[in-house]
Amino acid sequence: MNQIERVAIVGGNHGNELTGVHLVKMFQQYPNLINRSSFETLALLGNLKAIEAGKRYIDKDLNRCFTNQGLQNPQLSSYEDTRAKAILQILQPQNQPSVDVIVDLHSTTANMGLSLIFCDLHPFLLRLGAYLSSINPMVKIFINQESREGGFLRSLCELGFVIEVGAVAQNILNAELFHQTEQLIYAILDYFEGCNQGNIPQINSTLTLYQYIGTIDYPRSDSGEIQAMIHPQLQFRDYQPLNPGDPMFVTFEGKDIFYEGTSTVYPIFINEAAYYEKGIAMYLTQKQQQVV
Repeated sequence: MNQIERVAIVGGNHGNELTGVHLVKMFQQYPNLINRSSFETLALLGNLKAIEAGKRYIDKDLNRCFTNQGLQNPQLSSYEDTRAKAILQILQPQNQPSVDVIVDLHSTTANMGLSLIFCDLHPFLLRLGAYLSSINPMVKIFINQESREGGFLRSLCELGFVIEVGAVAQNILNAELFHQTEQLIYAILDYFEGCNQGNIPQINSTLTLYQYIGTIDYPRSDSGEIQAMIHPQLQFRDYQPLNPGDPMFVTFEGKDIFYEGTSTVYPIFINEAAYYEKGIAMYLTQKQQQVV
């Protein structure tokens, strides 16, 4: 692994996710908190207008605007498309070194605890995940290889990843989750510092991963109206096993709808508020052990 020279910590990619917004504002005010001797750390706010408005986005989801095609298309002129191009220039300035790591801070209404989301099984990120989960059992690792092409900010560099924390409502600060996220960021920066100095912490050789399978929408009518809710027995049970025949949804009339899959899965992002418009009731994952 080459030396890490520049790290970007980005908050407010979604303007109503206040944990990342206020952590970045704090880091901008007190840069000594994130400064390390062997690399530069940049604290950056993402969707400035959405932060000001207290909304997820203004015209479209900024965290889907970082496709190569979109970034190179001068015809795309929505606020988020314009802001994505500006962020690209900050993180990958012409004729200057690009950032080596992007830490994209998000919060969720789902009960995700402290989750790290990786695009792939990059050995360096897996070792980082193994280290962080060994010092804090709340840390879970979600691998979403589909997201490499999704226009996500983290896809701008090889070592880009998300910290997703919850459950916390939109436009709300939760002090406990705020401080847990803050401490997780310091642990990440200290790990990078140790790697740069040749002092890589010892870790467990196996890591529990949750691998993306797909998404499930809410039951809907022919006209697109939602017909059922997350079942109470499933609500807030992110990363817990969902077995064939377990209740998944309940209709407004009180009828249970059961999981019809053939194997046990582990749902996450259960009942995420921002995903209603995306037609996603939850992500389904497989639980795996990975040697790192």
